[in-house]
Amino acid sequence: MRRLGMSISDDTILRHLKRNASRVGDEAPARIVGIDDWSWRKSWRYGTIIVDLERRKVMDILEGRSVVSVAQWLKRHPSIEIVSRDRCGLYVQAAREGAPQASQVADRFHLIQNLRLAIEEQMSLSGRATGRALLPDEDIETDHDDRALHEQAPETPWRNQLRRAHRQSRKEVFETVHALSKEGLTCSEIARRTGYGRRSIAKWLTFETLPDRRRGALQPTSPLYFEAFLTQCWKDGNRRGRHLFHDIKNRGYTGSFSNLERLLATWRRAEKPGEDHVAPFPSVFVGETPDNAPVRDPHTGHLISPVVAATLCIKPRGALTINQARKVDALKQRSQTFAVLRSFSMRFRGIFHSRTSAKLEDWIEDAIHSGLAFLARFARVLRRDIDAVCNAIDLPWSNGQAEGQINRLKTIKRAMYGRAGPERLRARMMPIKSADLHTK
Repeated sequence: MRRLGMSISDDTILRHLKRNASRVGDEAPARIVGIDDWSWRKSWRYGTIIVDLERRKVMDILEGRSVVSVAQWLKRHPSIEIVSRDRCGLYVQAAREGAPQASQVADRFHLIQNLRLAIEEQMSLSGRATGRALLPDEDIETDHDDRALHEQAPETPWRNQLRRAHRQSRKEVFETVHALSKEGLTCSEIARRTGYGRRSIAKWLTFETLPDRRRGALQPTSPLYFEAFLTQCWKDGNRRGRHLFHDIKNRGYTGSFSNLERLLATWRRAEKPGEDHVAPFPSVFVGETPDNAPVRDPHTGHLISPVVAATLCIKPRGALTINQARKVDALKQRSQTFAVLRSFSMRFRGIFHSRTSAKLEDWIEDAIHSGLAFLARFARVLRRDIDAVCNAIDLPWSNGQAEGQINRLKTIKRAMYGRAGPERLRARMMPIKSADLHTK
């Protein structure tokens, strides 16, 4: 402040900013809000931002991300009529508890992205045509231990088929790279011919045999993080999901109840070996080879990865470049699965463009009976959140403004060089009222 010629201390400026940000109240109560999370530290600690979608301004910033804090904030604003949020179950429950009178709107961008991920997983059944970096030797032993720990529970046939396809794809990539290396080709030339990264190829050539992949470290979002405690409770006879969910929540579990239920379901099936568990879609996953074998790019000759295939699958024909259109045509000709998935994705986009939610139920029913496991799972999840999805189709509101405010928040936070505490960050994000400004 001294360099600016202001006879006031830095602490006084900060105190005034914090005092202004702590004042809650608008000229008129908010009606339509968007709620989203943002990371203080990625994959470690998160906060919540609440945006007034009508006035296009930040209403509040919460230090944490929990059902209780968001629900309490919503209860203090009973005028709210519409809550736009992503598909996070945390905000679904918070809006249900804190603003039962409000209509919830699922974000359209996240709905399309969830469909893209389902398509990617479906196309991955034929193997991944991507060069994933292999593990160093010191990681192989820990991976075996971790794999033995997590593969004790039985898995569905389509999940096992997906794992085998990925493993076979990596093996083929490994053998191809070593064969080209024995012909005397350099890493750069191998990268040019295969389409994989040069650094990855150099790393692959340091191994003589294909190593196992390392699983990610367990986090408190996974019920397996508390596996020892859950196993002991299971042996003691405590097998009710809600009771176990409450117990591990008190021990730091931050995941959802559905994740815990999936783990407990595998334990229940393991205790009934006499039952014959049939795959939900036998025409695709039992004893047959899927028709979505990897397809090569007609222009470069490289295999088209499931990631690229999924991205092209949800993209309309008018938005495709010439090379992308060639890839789509090649995928449709050589993969019946891709052709079916593209038909469903175009129908899904058409429902949003037509603003007619009445067609959604027919789409969900067709997807569930399509014989494609991951598409059917996506459709079943849509049905559980059907009201919010229909509102996303019929109403003009989305979380786009909230995402834009998060970008602004990240810019401010990084420019504060680690000094972006909750009070200061909130003070800089909240709008300053002209009535609070005064001059001498």
